Amino acid sequence: MSSTPLSEIHYHIGTPITLAGWAYNFRSSGSIFFVQLRDGTGRIQCVISKKDVSPETWAACAQLTLETSIEVTGTVRAEPRSPTGYEMSVTGLKIIAQAAEYPIGKKEHGVDFLMDHRHLWLRSERQEAILKIRDEIVFSWREFMRKKGFILTDSPIFTPNACEGTSTLFSTDYFDETAYLTQSGQLYLEATSAALGSTYCFGPTFRAEKSKTRRHLTEFWMLEAEASFYDWQDNMRMQEELVVYTVQQVLANRAAELRTLERDITVLTTTIQGAFPRVSYDDAILQLQKLGSDIKHGDDLGADDETILTKQYDRPIFIHHYPVDVKAFYMKPDPANPKQVLNDDLLAPEGYGEVIGGSQRIDDLQLLEDRIKQHKLPREAFEWYLDLRRYGSVPHSGFGIGLERAVAWICGLDHVRETTPFPRLINRLKP
Repeated sequence: MSSTPLSEIHYHIGTPITLAGWAYNFRSSGSIFFVQLRDGTGRIQCVISKKDVSPETWAACAQLTLETSIEVTGTVRAEPRSPTGYEMSVTGLKIIAQAAEYPIGKKEHGVDFLMDHRHLWLRSERQEAILKIRDEIVFSWREFMRKKGFILTDSPIFTPNACEGTSTLFSTDYFDETAYLTQSGQLYLEATSAALGSTYCFGPTFRAEKSKTRRHLTEFWMLEAEASFYDWQDNMRMQEELVVYTVQQVLANRAAELRTLERDITVLTTTIQGAFPRVSYDDAILQLQKLGSDIKHGDDLGADDETILTKQYDRPIFIHHYPVDVKAFYMKPDPANPKQVLNDDLLAPEGYGEVIGGSQRIDDLQLLEDRIKQHKLPREAFEWYLDLRRYGSVPHSGFGIGLERAVAWICGLDHVRETTPFPRLINRLKP
């Protein structure tokens, strides 16, 4: 088959071409038949006039059902009244495969029904827009990291140990021993950054967290970066630059998709320009208490606390210097106040909460050994990680940014389940 992608029809105005795709809508007006065609790269209305086509082509129109795959031949013209700016006058239509009765109709469907039919729901204009923005975000991240001189060094999915806490691990049989699905590639990045200076990984991570909030998935994608000779301040600047670059790329290249989602882009266009506020954990607790939260000093910030806090700002904010006791074992305590760590969480505005978590890492061997012991982690599983402090340890920092949460915020979605083609939730393993 040789057909023109809809994304390229502007090159073929006034010349006969062939399009191939799916009929996502159609209607008849006596001797005129209208077919809405999509091919994944775009959408267009095709107009078939009975007097201009063969009896076979006109008969094929009567056989169309929703999502029937078709091939149409005709001439494309500019049409200002069309949402896409173009329309096709059809001279021929061929059915490739007639679709059975499509289960997703024009009526309202519940979330469970749509999730059960996720493999078909993806074909809707809204879901198409979300996935294209997701694609834009992924490639903007990769471009940014390359421009910054970071080398891609992907980390393993099977790991012998925990990174973020043993209570949220998925375990699996690994021949004659137990392995775990990765919670983070960070520990491995610390090894590759000691070899290459600045590295990152990008792939799926897994958390067996029994949470049903709109921000949580059990499987999600995360970009993680690690840089030698970076302190926690360098780390925050890098995160800030990444977010600004990402939003700029989406606004420049996916404006049409944002319009499809009816996204209010005011926050994205006016305030995502760097200089994000830096708020200490201590100040954040005081703010929350004044705003009516019952949070106590020493507590970790929950989703509700993050929502309350971010609604006080019109742009992302950094919360830094959390208590040692609520953060991971590898985070470096502040030499000026060892009860706090040199870390940051970047919280997105509009109530979307944490999208990035980062910290400066412990570079002292004895302190790291002590922290592993305090967290009751198996020493033998971390011997290789301790080697990184034995052989040329340096100050280093890194962060992880969750793709699905970033997509949810930039798209203005209510739930992360729409941010990935096939979401994995505590109560959903299929399709």
